[in-house]
Amino acid sequence: MKKKRAPIKPNLNMKMRIYHRCLGFFLAGIMAVYAISGIILIFRDTDAFKIEEQVEEVLPEQVPVEELGRKLRIRDFKVDKVEDNVAYFQGGSYDMNTLTVKYTKKELPFVLEKMEHLHKAKTGDTLFFLNIFFGLALLFFVISSFWMFFPGTDIFKKGIYFTLAGLVLALLMLFI
Repeated sequence: MKKKRAPIKPNLNMKMRIYHRCLGFFLAGIMAVYAISGIILIFRDTDAFKIEEQVEEVLPEQVPVEELGRKLRIRDFKVDKVEDNVAYFQGGSYDMNTLTVKYTKKELPFVLEKMEHLHKAKTGDTLFFLNIFFGLALLFFVISSFWMFFPGTDIFKKGIYFTLAGLVLALLMLFI
């Protein structure tokens, strides 16, 4: 016959380890999405990961050439030349007689664009609560990691050195 052991009352160290583990598993998918979208954001000023799409549309009304970029939502829009009532710009043209615009648009694929939007959510977006939760969860990871090992042990001391090294590296990268 097996003896029943008395349940162990978890102390603060044990609770922090449990919370750290459970939250870590819960956030693993979110962390993967944030990691991928963070890498994508690094390349946002290039055409990496973007897909080209040919656009041809007829504008409902005459648009002055100076306002065409804003109407088409093209950043850094600049008309290269106007010839025979056709305005040419990088990647396209605008025929002012027929009101036809032809240009090449480069965008991220749907899923990558959604991931990027999640990463850059502002207070007006419904996703900003997820960003706040994720930031607070990461802050909890930072704090709870100091309860993973007993103070005074060699591994805890090494952990403190690695923490300081990471902090110094982050500060150097911020100010250099």
